[in-house]
Amino acid sequence: MKITRISSLTGTERTREIDLTPAQLAAWEGGEFIQDAAPHLSDADREFVMTGITAEEWTAAFGSEGEEENAVTGTIH
Repeated sequence: MKITRISSLTGTERTREIDLTPAQLAAWEGGEFIQDAAPHLSDADREFVMTGITAEEWTAAFGSEGEEENAVTGTIH
């Protein structure tokens, strides 16, 4: 199903095709946790449905998994 969201990070509107049924979307909108309503979705797809944030935006804002900034030197490991 096509899902349109506005990124809570950038304000950019995007539409993506997400493997989600109307019933699953309604369950999430009704208060069910997204991971329970649609357990088959990837982390990136769940994040997009909830916040409109894409994987690329997430990485640009917060770095990729495994990167850790040293608080003293400011370097990334």
